Amino acid sequence: MVQELNQDNLQEIINNNDTVVVQYSATWCGNCRIMKPKVKKLASELDAITFVIADAEKFPESRKLATVDNLPTFATFKNGTFVNQTQTNKFDVLKDLVNEVASN
Repeated sequence: MVQELNQDNLQEIINNNDTVVVQYSATWCGNCRIMKPKVKKLASELDAITFVIADAEKFPESRKLATVDNLPTFATFKNGTFVNQTQTNKFDVLKDLVNEVASN
């Protein structure tokens, strides 16, 4: 399942879930729109991971939890702590990032 933030509460979600993968995006970002269904498909295959889509422009506090200087940015969190991130529009790169956090 993928949660789309509707308030600036990403830290709360990270604190309440063991493993979290965040897609930072924006409404104007074409690559973000391309990646969104791929994130949803991956989320449907991995029940143990919480997937979140956060609008990097609407939610500045959530954005501060990773270094977001290009979109889409994907960040992983484990047990409330930042693990890793990548900026990509390639599904294989995203999958590698997710597999890294899932295996720890």
